[in-house]
Amino acid sequence: MENVNVDKIWEALTQFAMVYGLRVIGAVLVLIVGRIVAGWARKLTRKALAKTDTDQAIVSFAVSLVYFLVMAFTWIAVLKNFGIETASLVAVMGAAGFAVGFALQGSLSNFAAGVMLLVFRPYKIGDFVEVAGVTGKVMAMQLFTTIINTPDNIRIMVPNGKIFGDTIKNITAEDTRRVDMVVGIGYGSDIGKAMAVIKGLLEADSRVLKEPETQIAVGELADCSVNLLVRPWCATDDYWGVKLDFTRSVKEAFDREGIEIPFPQMVVHKPE
Repeated sequence: MENVNVDKIWEALTQFAMVYGLRVIGAVLVLIVGRIVAGWARKLTRKALAKTDTDQAIVSFAVSLVYFLVMAFTWIAVLKNFGIETASLVAVMGAAGFAVGFALQGSLSNFAAGVMLLVFRPYKIGDFVEVAGVTGKVMAMQLFTTIINTPDNIRIMVPNGKIFGDTIKNITAEDTRRVDMVVGIGYGSDIGKAMAVIKGLLEADSRVLKEPETQIAVGELADCSVNLLVRPWCATDDYWGVKLDFTRSVKEAFDREGIEIPFPQMVVHKPE
C-alpha cells in the first residue's frame, strides 16, 4: 500500500515538473534576457543623449524610464508564460495609474513643466530671471521645482508649473543691456548744455558701449521738470554699476554747471 502511494506521489511530481518545469525555466530565461536588453537600452539611451548635450536631469529621467518600460514588458511576458491573463492585469494597472495620476495632478503638472523647461531651456543655472512673481538668480533646475536666490539672498523654491504657465523674463540672457534712465532739469535750465554734460559723463565711462549708440532726448514736459531720456548700452554685468555711478555723477556735474534738478513743489495760496 505504501509503495502504491509513493508511486502515485512520484508520478504526480513528475507530471508537475514536466508541465511547469519548462515554464519556470522559460520564465527565468525571459527574465535574464529582459534584464540584459534593459541594460543595453539604458546604455544606448545614455550615449545617445550624451551626444546631444542634453541636461543631466533629463538624461537620468530618460534612462530610468527606458529601463522601467523594458522590465515592465519583461514581467508581462513572464506572467503570460504561466498562463496568466495579462490583458486584465494591464487594464488594472492602467486604472490604478489613472487614479494615482489624478490624485497627483499638481505634482505631475510640475513634473511635465520641469521636463519642458529642461528641454527648451528658457534660462540656465546662473541666469538672473523674473518668473512667477519671483526675481533672482537661478541656483538649480529640478524636475518639480526651480530654486532661485533673491538679491537679498533668500532661497525660494518655485513650482515649475507656475513658471512654464507664466511669462519668463531672462534678464541676463543677452551679453548687453540698455540702461534706461530719466534725468529731470528745470524749465529755466539750458537743455542743450544739460545734454552735453550727460554725453560727456557717458563718454568718460569706459563701460558704456560705443555701439549701439547712446540715446539722449527730451522725453516729457512734466509738471515740475523737463525730463531727459538717457539710454546708454553696456555689458549685462555692468548694468547696475553704470546706472548707479551715473546717477551720482550727473547730480555732481549739474551742481558744478549750475543746471537745476527740480523737485516737486506745492504753492499754497492764502484765501482773502
